[in-house]
Amino acid sequence: MEEIFLKPIETLTQVDKIEKTLQDYLEKSNLQPGDSLPKETELAKSLGVSRTAIREALSRFRTLGIIESRKNRGMIIVSPSLFVNMEKIMTPKLLTEKTLKDIFELRLILEIGISEILFKRKTPESIKELEAIVNKEEHSANMAEFVKYEVDFHSTLYKISGNDTLLQFQKMLIPLFNHVYREYHLGPAVPPKNEGITHRDLLNTLKKGTPDTFRKKMISHLSSYLNAIH
Repeated sequence: MEEIFLKPIETLTQVDKIEKTLQDYLEKSNLQPGDSLPKETELAKSLGVSRTAIREALSRFRTLGIIESRKNRGMIIVSPSLFVNMEKIMTPKLLTEKTLKDIFELRLILEIGISEILFKRKTPESIKELEAIVNKEEHSANMAEFVKYEVDFHSTLYKISGNDTLLQFQKMLIPLFNHVYREYHLGPAVPPKNEGITHRDLLNTLKKGTPDTFRKKMISHLSSYLNAIH
């Protein structure tokens, strides 16, 4: 068959091109968070485009959390949140069943892999915080209370890690985690009574055990969830 050579069709709009040009400018100019951007009028003049087009392109950077407007300073570079846009789509109604299961599984993997960091960064205060949660959980009167303390316990583990990005990611996943938890009936109908590896077991291991032992017990603790999504 004779090979046909076709040139790609130009599909970028003017605003798309401006956005790409500004992105290249930000990368090559070595601007840091806190540095100011040129004014809209200066950018428009330099690129030979209208202020309206510049403004629309800059609005995309604002949406991404890369720039923001400051009084008396104009537009400045900021350090964006890694999950600023991801959080907006983290709703079960917008995600497929496969994606929901994948995200649920990702959170389980994170909780299994966090062991080494927990043992390095745990403190007497954080152990007391976990102890208080476990005491309340063991006396929970209904399933709603139990689920609350279940979430509190695992959230505190992320907090102990001292990794703000990991903690932010975990908080973002809680609504999806709860949805999959309910949708696939992963939890018990009533608060369990010391069945399998409990939070008390994990707490005691975090106090006196090793990262490897903690990891193995966490896998056992999460086994019902791991088995349910496969």
